Amino acid sequence: MYYIYHIFGKKIGVARNLKSRVTLAQGYKPNEYEVLDSSDDINYISDKEIELQKSYGYKVDRKLYKNLFKKMKINATEQTSTFPYPVKELKNELNDLIGSKWETSLGEFELTNESINWIAQNAKKSMYNDDRSFIYNKAFYEAFLAEPLFNEENIFRLIREWAKERGLYDKGDSKTQYLKLMEESGELSQALLKNDKPEIIDAIGDMVVVLTNLAYMEGYNIESCIQSAYDVISKRTGKMVNGTFVKDKITL
Repeated sequence: MYYIYHIFGKKIGVARNLKSRVTLAQGYKPNEYEVLDSSDDINYISDKEIELQKSYGYKVDRKLYKNLFKKMKINATEQTSTFPYPVKELKNELNDLIGSKWETSLGEFELTNESINWIAQNAKKSMYNDDRSFIYNKAFYEAFLAEPLFNEENIFRLIREWAKERGLYDKGDSKTQYLKLMEESGELSQALLKNDKPEIIDAIGDMVVVLTNLAYMEGYNIESCIQSAYDVISKRTGKMVNGTFVKDKITL
């Protein structure tokens, strides 16, 4: 199904997944936009989008949505999915196609905000054509479709049980854990400089384990610490400056 959405006072566009395309990708809440029309006929939707853009006085798309959508031709084999874009242009191109899906031997893959970021980080240049790039299907499957070994509800509890069984809480202290955290942070910085993906994953995981234990030693559960931090940042406003989010200053 295709949806024509209207962001009040801003634009009219088309999406297959309103949550991914409008809420997550563009940052608009459901009460900040409306659905003007919907259909599973891409030809109707493409023409209707242009018609509505003109009637509302918005900028008219240079390409029909159906032509933009058809630009996405993924060649999926048993091992890989190949995109018709070079690596350096891949993320921008895929952002325009958020919500698109394709079939692979491991199931249906979908372009979401999160999966596009993953693809951009893990895509490799095609050995046959510099203007094409590909990902390994199994890696994508493990990242987004496979059942996780642990879920977010019990992973921290399992870490604490592991630490208790080894006497970490009885014989260790938070200062030692902090030093361990700095050690793992150094390993992460080295992995980032080398762009060593397995080591990046390993270092981040180790840091989470150390932080879980450090919080417990100080009398807290890491879940409460995360919730407290989220409660603060969810209300924070600001902007990106040179690749860093700078929060707005609070004036009294």
